[in-house]
Amino acid sequence: MALDRPLRVIVAKAGLDGHDRGAKVIARALRDAGMEVIYTGLFQTPEQIVQTAIQEDADGIGLSILSGAHMTLFPLVLEQLAAQGADDIVFFGGGTIPPEDVEELTKRGVRAIFTPGAPLQEIVDFVRRECGKRRAPAA
Repeated sequence: MALDRPLRVIVAKAGLDGHDRGAKVIARALRDAGMEVIYTGLFQTPEQIVQTAIQEDADGIGLSILSGAHMTLFPLVLEQLAAQGADDIVFFGGGTIPPEDVEELTKRGVRAIFTPGAPLQEIVDFVRRECGKRRAPAA
């Protein structure tokens, strides 16, 4: 894993959710923090998102869901990451997700979920910390 480049993060929208303002705000905050950000655009499948992450040598994937399909789409991304042998890519998400679903999704392997109103700096710090761990040389 190359350590001589900025952290690289995929920001994605999955399924039929056409609301991407929040995803674009997150993408800009990560970019302004010095990260390379690849925004996939709307209406991506979990397979497309994971393939993009692999092709782009991404350190993390941030998935935004406002459609209510989070209990389907988040686990499908986790399944795709595992199936592709890429489950070391840090997977986090955000959107209008009830607390009980946040708890269940984190149990399943989503590293963090940020709900509306989460401070941008908190998200940037999480990505920097967690994706940085992925890139740290093995001891």
